[in-house]
Amino acid sequence: MSSTAVFDQVRACGVVAIIRTDSAETARRQATRVLEAGLPVVEVSLTTPDALSVISSLAASTDAVIGAGTVISAELARKAIDAGSRILVSPNLVPAVVEVAVEHDVAVLPGCMTPTEMTTAMELGATAVKIFPAQVWSPHALRGLLQALPDLPTVPTGGIGPDDAADWIATGAAAVGVGSALTAAENVTDVVAALGARIARTRSTNA
Repeated sequence: MSSTAVFDQVRACGVVAIIRTDSAETARRQATRVLEAGLPVVEVSLTTPDALSVISSLAASTDAVIGAGTVISAELARKAIDAGSRILVSPNLVPAVVEVAVEHDVAVLPGCMTPTEMTTAMELGATAVKIFPAQVWSPHALRGLLQALPDLPTVPTGGIGPDDAADWIATGAAAVGVGSALTAAENVTDVVAALGARIARTRSTNA
């Protein structure tokens, strides 16, 4: 599947579930819970022990989009792709990671803070930019940015949960990254349902 087709799935879903834990077993369990709850895009951070094996097993057992997070070097990018990652996500802009992703036609979302970083990332071939940490931004600020750069695909990430995810979508984000609000939830299915309903309602209102 091409990077464009993969990101179309991300955009349609509106949420990237972020898995970052202290054990591979917990990562598999959290990812499985999220997937079974109906969220089809999961990013496993490479800071998780044995993350590549988790990505490999998930990619082999589901048609969902499985990605790697905290990809901070070309070497890690290649290993993540070999493991089955269809998205590479970084906390910062690493040109070498973008280059590897472009070479393999894998979606890549480098972390960016400023408009200059964002436009540079897109010029390098990024699929979209991860606005990180989103706590430093706001939906209102994103709206202003997209007035100047209306074609910029963004995925704000950091501190976003069910209560404000739709606010980011309403102001133009393609999707949002959500971590602990999902993985720490007692009932993941309810959280995923709430996220989906709010995002769908927002998109319908703004259509």
